[in-house]
Amino acid sequence: MSDPDAPASSPTPHHEDRLSTRSWEDRPGDLTEHLQEEVALECGWGRLIFGQTFASHDDLVTEISREEPGRRDICLYVREPHVLVSRAPQELFIDPSHTYRLRLDRPIEVSDPAGGVEIRELSGEADAHATNRIYTAAGMVTAPVDVLLENQRSATFVYLVAEDTETGEVIGTVTGIDHREAFNDPEDGSSLWCLAVDPQTARPGVGRALVLALAQRCAQAGRTYLDLSVVHDNTPAIGLYEKLGFERVPVYCVKRKNPINERLFAATPSEGIDDLNVYARIVADEALRRGVKVEVVDAESGLLELSHGGRIIQTRESLSELTNAVAMSRCDDKRLTRRLLADAGLKVPIGRVATADEGDIEFLDQVNEAVVKPARGEQGNGITVGVRTERELTEAVTLAERYCPDVLIEACVRGQDLRIVVIDHQVVAAAIRRPAIVVGTGSHSIAELISATSRRRSAATDGESQIPTDEVTFKTVHDAGYELDDVLPEGVELAVRRTANLHTGGTIHDVTEQLHPELAEAAVDASQVLDIPVVGIDLLVQDAGRPDHVVIEANERPGLANHEPQPTAERFLDLLFPATRALPRGWSPGATSADHRTD
Repeated sequence: MSDPDAPASSPTPHHEDRLSTRSWEDRPGDLTEHLQEEVALECGWGRLIFGQTFASHDDLVTEISREEPGRRDICLYVREPHVLVSRAPQELFIDPSHTYRLRLDRPIEVSDPAGGVEIRELSGEADAHATNRIYTAAGMVTAPVDVLLENQRSATFVYLVAEDTETGEVIGTVTGIDHREAFNDPEDGSSLWCLAVDPQTARPGVGRALVLALAQRCAQAGRTYLDLSVVHDNTPAIGLYEKLGFERVPVYCVKRKNPINERLFAATPSEGIDDLNVYARIVADEALRRGVKVEVVDAESGLLELSHGGRIIQTRESLSELTNAVAMSRCDDKRLTRRLLADAGLKVPIGRVATADEGDIEFLDQVNEAVVKPARGEQGNGITVGVRTERELTEAVTLAERYCPDVLIEACVRGQDLRIVVIDHQVVAAAIRRPAIVVGTGSHSIAELISATSRRRSAATDGESQIPTDEVTFKTVHDAGYELDDVLPEGVELAVRRTANLHTGGTIHDVTEQLHPELAEAAVDASQVLDIPVVGIDLLVQDAGRPDHVVIEANERPGLANHEPQPTAERFLDLLFPATRALPRGWSPGATSADHRTD
């Protein structure tokens, strides 16, 4: 039997894990004599309920039933979980997650696992807010800042954050629970929760660094193992854990059925909904939350039919029947867009339609540097930024003509790429979009860094964002003084695309709260000139908090999912079905607090 008064740093034998993994046996008396009873830890997003601390299934059912609305409690180490669920089958379910365990009886190597990243403890409100920002970006339930700070002050919890040493920005987080401190665990266990990495970071190895740092701390505290629970189909996270030596153990979670985790226990509400991309899925999820019927007409294209109270509307992602064909054409043709906006007094770059004659060369001489783009197109295809010579102009026009026979040449205005989402002529979200970058490791070629970064961006965006290996990428790298085979020095950041489009590896950074009123006014004015109910207005700005700008494009189908946590889907459904707008917020069918989002 373990000594309950033994110091936490003194490891004790794990007794073949008879308390945590052999759930078909009765609770062993020699291990539970000093066990603290009925332990449920408050984590902010919900509670962690330790099943082995409860003497009966009835007591556990009562405890789990206390879950509050909008939260997600997790009951782990349940004795006979199938029996527990049978006591309340309409209320409880066994979570389709795997439990992995890392034995801590060997040294944990954490020496500089991620270049340019420092792993440290969460400290202060700024770190707590940054942690919630990353939770939101990863589709996880957030926690009140005061709960995070109070828990961090206790011996039971440890919150680690990953800080980018170049920018000082928090780009990852993980939570650790010390089971000895939590309930006098005779097995001296510990567990890992809420691992999340900012999907916009270009730093590699952040998730790995956080896991190893937490494992090292638990080992130094005398803990014998580190457990974690991960959804069974989270292949990237499972791959990371298995590489680090985690092994599956027969431990199961039980949860209470609620709207947050409905997708884990209920049949898909509409055939094909799981095949939707993130831009259509966010609309479908919000519609289902409001009781709007969703029929997937064509999953590949994101085409939905939504119906409520006799009103039927078809949507394709954020494009709906409320956007008429004329309004759509105003945005689709960039020549028409800029003429309409300029005639209304809005600021646009000077430009001309390419004519393949001396007029193009004279215009380039006038502006010194140009942007060449197809008059119609999307996702950044065919755009060349930074054209300075006649040869570059010819090549850029040829590239643009692959996507549209009509080509627009504009003066190149330097600045940050700002997307403002306007719904029903009101600003809902704003974000700075940055081109794809790679960060040098000192040992990998630029081509290898592009490939690795592209894989991470693809995983973070469900395949929507990848860095193309085309002539634009090659030229961008070459113009920066490098070749693809060169090894980029450690810590050096290199932009490998000139445009900030998400689909070509760009990243998105929310600036809604910092948006200058004049920028917001320009976006609303543009939406009214174009007479379009949902639009993404693209501007070039010096800073989102300053008024200087030019309007460069309007997108009739902005990606609403790119702007979470701003309520883009909510405002879109408000527009489509005004009668449903008063329903409360606070959950999303796809949001789970224990999903591990790694890099």
